[in-house]
Amino acid sequence: FKPFVYMAAMEKGYTPDTVADDSQFEYNGWSPQNSTGRYVGPVTLRDALAYSLNTIAARLAIDVTPQAVIDVATRMGISSAMTPVPSIALGTQEVSLLELTAGYAPFANGGQGVIANVITRITTTDGEVLYEAVPSGPGQVLSLEHVGMMNDMLRTGVEAGTGRGATIHIQRQCRIA
Repeated sequence: FKPFVYMAAMEKGYTPDTVADDSQFEYNGWSPQNSTGRYVGPVTLRDALAYSLNTIAARLAIDVTPQAVIDVATRMGISSAMTPVPSIALGTQEVSLLELTAGYAPFANGGQGVIANVITRITTTDGEVLYEAVPSGPGQVLSLEHVGMMNDMLRTGVEAGTGRGATIHIQRQCRIA
């Protein structure tokens, strides 16, 4: 869920090079921690997302407001009811995989929203098309500038951060194919 938090931050004026403080903090009795239990101090948002630093995502959600995070997520394709709490930054709200798929699509297609479909086509055994989903969506939901910033940060996650394993897997599949 963190990409929605970071997108809300980009829309508020943050950039991938904005420096934030990765350190322990408490907010109304809540004290988020990084999965490693360690903190790195000053870090760019690019690196904070790449290494999935919980404290930075939590600080951003508090600053931009949890409601702003929900508004971005909804605009991008999440349709589940969500509660505006700071822990939304850490994925505490229940959403379906289909919703996440729709919500992440604007990062890959220039900011265009999509309506995800589980079933895209139904045919008879003779090949007659009984149903075919029509690609649709709400149109432009993100600015190209913000999509570019997010893609820069997400790319860093795959190249150097917690998503490194995906790069290796993709490269192996490409060689096999």
